[in-house]
Amino acid sequence: MGRYVIRRLLQMIPVFIGATLLIFLMVNVMGDPIAGLCGDRACDPATEAQLKSEFGLDKPVWQQYLTYMGNVFTGDFGTAFNGQKVTELMSTAFPVTIRLTIVAILFEIVVGISLGVITGLRRGRPIDTTVLLLTLVVISIPTFVTGLVLQLLLGVEWGWINPAVSTEAPFSELIVPGLVLASVSLAYVTRLTRTSIAENRRADYVRTAIAKGLPRRRVITRHLLRNSLIPVVTFIGADVGALMGGAIVTERIFNIHGVGYQLYQGILRQNTQTVVGFVTILVLVFLAVNLIVDLLYAVLDPRIRYA
Repeated sequence: MGRYVIRRLLQMIPVFIGATLLIFLMVNVMGDPIAGLCGDRACDPATEAQLKSEFGLDKPVWQQYLTYMGNVFTGDFGTAFNGQKVTELMSTAFPVTIRLTIVAILFEIVVGISLGVITGLRRGRPIDTTVLLLTLVVISIPTFVTGLVLQLLLGVEWGWINPAVSTEAPFSELIVPGLVLASVSLAYVTRLTRTSIAENRRADYVRTAIAKGLPRRRVITRHLLRNSLIPVVTFIGADVGALMGGAIVTERIFNIHGVGYQLYQGILRQNTQTVVGFVTILVLVFLAVNLIVDLLYAVLDPRIRYA
């Protein structure tokens, strides 16, 4: 297990470098960061030259990337064009989005897997058909429609929640935004769990466990569920990073100043340091979660061993 972890960590290095290099090139080569600093009018040559020199944009792209990566390893993600440190933006944005992602993942795990197990064990029955139709409807509706409808009904019409989340964004205010963020993924988790449960239910090891006279609950939890969760864990693991980086729509609807909000502002204002810095952290999150998911395979299925 130890050698496997070390090997995976070494494999992450070229992936991290390649991903950050790609986003760095896309942001710096395909756009003009200086144009966004001068408003609607074009910068005069002297001002443009001064700004490029101040932010290091007058150097070749490869040299800018090497400088950026060197600073990253010291914890310096650069300075935004408004003069604020990117690490300061991260310190306020990431805790909010992490809380939002935790709420969304809990909805996926608790509601999604529970519904998937129930429908998988009762395949073809009315409850199975009803849940399948509901998940299909959720998948078909865009997230911004779901968010706006829930905000209008729960916040404006019925007054059950605050339509806009406060700056502190405690867990109590993130339940509805978390549900909106997790809605589509929750539907996929439900359908994926249902399919996996229904397939493994007919497997030989399940029939053997039942023939031995084991209690139904133990057969489901110890044998059927553990093996059925492997594809579900894979999906949820990949979804963690996607939720953190893809929360732009949800955070805009509920006025949450998290990672999605900062990425939106960075793209809107062509603030390359902010965009590259936040994406760099998201790449690390993706890599770390994928490693954790791979290690969970051995926990769920004892047949899996890492050398």
